[in-house]
Amino acid sequence: MSAENGEMQGWLYLIRSNRLGLQFSRKRYFILEGNSLKCFKSVPSSSTEDPIKSAVVDSCIRVTDNGRESIHRNVFFIFTLYNTLNHNDQLKLGARSSEEAARWTRSLMEAALMECPHGEGNIVACSKKRWESFRSFHKISIDWTVFSSLTNDPMTSDVVAPSPWTIFDCKNGLRLFKEAKDRNFPGKDWDDHPAIMAVGVVDATSEAIFRTVMSFGSSRSEWDFCFSEGRVVEHLDGHTDIIHKKLKHDWMPWGMKRRDLLLQRYWRREDDGTYVILYHSVFHERCRSQRGYIRACLKSGGYVISPVNQGKQSVLKHMLAIDWKFWKAYLFSSSAKKVTIRMLERIAALRELFRAKVGHFPPFDSSSGELTREITQGEEDDIKEEVQLPCENGNSKDSIEVSEKSPVKSGNVCGSFLQLSDAADEFFDAEPSDYENSEIMWPDNGALHFQDQRQNKLSTAAVFVKKLHDLANPSCNLSCSWTSADPTTFLIRGETYLQDRIKIKANDTLMQMVAADWLKSDKREDDLGGRPGGIVQKYAAQGGREFFFIVNIQVPGSTTYNLALYYMMDIPLENVPLLESFVKGDDAYRNSRFKLIPYISKGSWIVKQSVGKKACLVGQALEINYFRGTNYLELGIDIGSSTVARGVVSLVLGYLNNLVIEMAFLVQANNQEELPEFLLGTCRLNHLDASKSVPVKTW
Repeated sequence: MSAENGEMQGWLYLIRSNRLGLQFSRKRYFILEGNSLKCFKSVPSSSTEDPIKSAVVDSCIRVTDNGRESIHRNVFFIFTLYNTLNHNDQLKLGARSSEEAARWTRSLMEAALMECPHGEGNIVACSKKRWESFRSFHKISIDWTVFSSLTNDPMTSDVVAPSPWTIFDCKNGLRLFKEAKDRNFPGKDWDDHPAIMAVGVVDATSEAIFRTVMSFGSSRSEWDFCFSEGRVVEHLDGHTDIIHKKLKHDWMPWGMKRRDLLLQRYWRREDDGTYVILYHSVFHERCRSQRGYIRACLKSGGYVISPVNQGKQSVLKHMLAIDWKFWKAYLFSSSAKKVTIRMLERIAALRELFRAKVGHFPPFDSSSGELTREITQGEEDDIKEEVQLPCENGNSKDSIEVSEKSPVKSGNVCGSFLQLSDAADEFFDAEPSDYENSEIMWPDNGALHFQDQRQNKLSTAAVFVKKLHDLANPSCNLSCSWTSADPTTFLIRGETYLQDRIKIKANDTLMQMVAADWLKSDKREDDLGGRPGGIVQKYAAQGGREFFFIVNIQVPGSTTYNLALYYMMDIPLENVPLLESFVKGDDAYRNSRFKLIPYISKGSWIVKQSVGKKACLVGQALEINYFRGTNYLELGIDIGSSTVARGVVSLVLGYLNNLVIEMAFLVQANNQEELPEFLLGTCRLNHLDASKSVPVKTW
């Protein structure tokens, strides 16, 4: 695969479904030139060779990361292109490595923005635009490198926060850290099993380490001295599964019985090549406690694999907060700590494995015992959190629904992704496979695979939304309360950012947080700002000049939760040109500019790591529905539109009562005239409780 002069090309796999719903793949050569995506059956012999299919990647196109899938015993890293005007018009592609999939995803996202790099004047409104995938290609004179540098920040933290880790030892070339006790953290038992982290440097790429850590095959016996055997109990989606691990006995202290672990495993790749793998214990009906084993409880754990030295080496962090279930644990706290540290020393063994192999990482093993059957909704309900913090409400976590659909027969849609992905060659002779002997992460069990169905847009009747204004709490020490976060916590682009790439602390916010809604419903609630009786319409009735900016975070599930944050300013919109461009621009422009900075200021390591502290352009990862009124703009952020986001939010919901969540919102500045950036608003949410969410009643 190569990427030169704004052109991306290489082998990918078309992932399609036959009439029975079974997935199959076809190897094709793709070239992305500008915003034109061309498909060939083989490497083109010349630049004038006509592709078998082509499509235009424009501002109506989204790219979603579907994670890992196994198709006919071969593992692919899947991503899907789809048309926001017609979700049935989509193209599902697979790459053989996560790095290759990430490069294609990034290039396709940038291609979708190439039509509108300079703002509202250069975009045709996506909602009014006729979709034309097969129009003739017109080269756009935009410097690809410059464009990328304008939209991507280096992967550093955008939050100023103290480190919660304190070093207490250095052993076998590994630095050992203990998580500092949070005196304000609720629950006296949380620190009975403190988090311990080992940090080392491995001479291998982050992807090679990721593949090795994820594999349950024979190669694991070369470095994981704790591991006896393992399998995947259930494959939830491309980023999440349930795994069962049995541990060896010989590395444990004398007299300690054998242990096993039943874990939910979640992974993701950051834009800078960092891999995050997170684990926590769960209960599953199909894997109860087994005879001869005591089931340990992993409260929080995982790996963070960060590339350094131009990607030739990686900093590997391995963290565990584990209850080994000793009898009378208070008498054996020292032994438990020693066992945990011993288990963390596996990364020293991993380091030596790569040294011995001189950088050549072991491939995937076919003996992993992993399954790929998609989980049904009924089975998903069988999976429950085993770890419940002392103050948690057991009902605070609702499963994130992953709806499925049968493949839709493609009609005669001129120039759509359906044509690029059609089944015209379904009955051609199968092409020789170049990966039949490759090692894999799990075998296929012949189950049906269906494409994800995106949530339909739901219309809602006018309702009176009860405001949580009484729960405004400047000190943020009450349960289920809110206030504004300190803006100096967040870093934004300074006036000289385009020259030195330096970010500065924000000093203030443009708007004031005036209200918050914490709602639950049986459907997604849209356009809260336009409903009679709400704070927005009350101000509108008074004829004032106040303008509201509403961020409505929508979490689908058996119960749909809406977290709506209301920000207000009393100066004319025309006085803030960047915000005015955002409000009056079309959806494509807004999606390329709206940015969120998340921060978990109090909570467990696993949640902090899953959420991160890096600013993200929300519209590039999630679907945002915009609602414009006379005195407001509302952003409905659909968490269910992304597999990665669903996994993160599912994890967060399980710990919600014990978290303090901080966020900042801004419009990204891309040119010198727009710098320095400014925060629209911030929020600090204290120990949200799902049981205290307000049910939406029909008007």
